[in-house]
Amino acid sequence: MQSLKEKYNKEVIPAMMTNLGFKNKMAVPSIKKVVINSSFGKAVVGKSASEREKIFNFIMQDLSLIAGQHTNIVKSKKSIAGFKLREGLEIGAVVTLRKSRMWDFLERLIYLSLPRSRDFRGIDPKSIDKNGNLSLGFKEHIFFPEIFTEKEKTIFGFEVTVVTNAKSKVEGLELYKLLGFPMKG
Repeated sequence: MQSLKEKYNKEVIPAMMTNLGFKNKMAVPSIKKVVINSSFGKAVVGKSASEREKIFNFIMQDLSLIAGQHTNIVKSKKSIAGFKLREGLEIGAVVTLRKSRMWDFLERLIYLSLPRSRDFRGIDPKSIDKNGNLSLGFKEHIFFPEIFTEKEKTIFGFEVTVVTNAKSKVEGLELYKLLGFPMKG
């Protein structure tokens, strides 16, 4: 079986050139990066510092396993009393994947994780914005093969954003369909 990057170079680029009328293969949209992020949010509100630290480490460890790369902590920029948020408080984790790690993650997402997710019926085309970027939200992180469900104490949600250099939603949708993303309709 060929890799997703090989499929992009050998099948997707020629198909996009004929379907959408690109004259040059450099003009064909491509995937630039994949951003994975998770918020600690409700899991840490009202917890002591040691309990928050355990939750941070747990989520960061699992996100690192899923992404295959170390995660970065996101800190709040300002205080918001209504959300019990203080400036400088750790509120989330983010990972940005590029090049070979990005292609490896997308393969695992398309072929392993999405089919394993509960009640999955395809990606809604409404998940693609006007620039051709795809945003997927997962309520549970246990669909990924790197996570052992027997050892999990808590389940958290996260978001995956696939960033392209497409100029329109139509170009992005065509790119995802040709790459093999399971789209609805």
